[in-house]
Amino acid sequence: MTPWPPTLERLRDTVGLWTTVTEGLEPQMSQELASEIESLGFSALWIPEAWGREALSNATMLVLATSRITVATGIANIWARDAVSAMNAAKTLTALSHERFVLGLGVSHQPLVERMRGHHYERPLAAMASYLAAMDAAPMFAPEHAARVPRVIAALGPKMLELARDATDGAHTYLVTPEHTTSARLILGDKFLAVEQALVLGQSREEFLARAHAHLEIYTGLDNYRASWRRLGFTDEDFVRGGSERLCDAMVLHGDDDAVLERVQEHRQAGADHVCLQVLGGDLTSVPLDEWRRMSAALAPKQG
Repeated sequence: MTPWPPTLERLRDTVGLWTTVTEGLEPQMSQELASEIESLGFSALWIPEAWGREALSNATMLVLATSRITVATGIANIWARDAVSAMNAAKTLTALSHERFVLGLGVSHQPLVERMRGHHYERPLAAMASYLAAMDAAPMFAPEHAARVPRVIAALGPKMLELARDATDGAHTYLVTPEHTTSARLILGDKFLAVEQALVLGQSREEFLARAHAHLEIYTGLDNYRASWRRLGFTDEDFVRGGSERLCDAMVLHGDDDAVLERVQEHRQAGADHVCLQVLGGDLTSVPLDEWRRMSAALAPKQG
């Protein structure tokens, strides 16, 4: 077994948070919130890159506001910067954070790449393979040039998971089930696997469905997710905007603290090394701080 980078080793058997809500806050307030999340004991803070902040400057801002938590990009879009910039920025972040940074990369989605960024989106697997190779060859003339960057890629299908196994430290999966985690582990071998799990804590069935439908509204329009869900047995009938009720139940956990702990354990037993929870609040911009605090209290004995 190839040794994991120390950052990933520390994340083994831990639970982090995946959230977009820091992007709706002023920079200083985002930093204060990151510090609050750190104080709750979560091992990692996973942040996206889509319509909000540039991922690596955002990660720098959050790293500087904290001292223990790992900041991970879930994901940094490979179309947002060239491979040399990505590798060298990640090395600087790794050094600056004293190994509290994980570079999660992804191919994103055609509408975001073509309509928003003006690139031509094709052959995502080949694009990612070429990008990773260019990162490996990137020159850097700075003191941190030898920094070991923990690098994972967003991977749902078998081919991208194989690339994660062969060319990176592992994979980050999103909107998946424990069954997907089992199949991902079989492909990844001993590489690192971080699994995102969306959830609505408590609330009525009606409120759960409202939040789940709002969460899935964007994703049901994206080909990459629909392809992943088809492999899990879902059909076009489930891909109405916002998702069918069946898709909501599969992709977004609804329950109490014990139900969340049970789902975390299911992912772990299926092969996840790290689970990052995405708690869905009353709307897509509200900060679910009370729910985070509840989860922190429930997880404290498990995080140990």
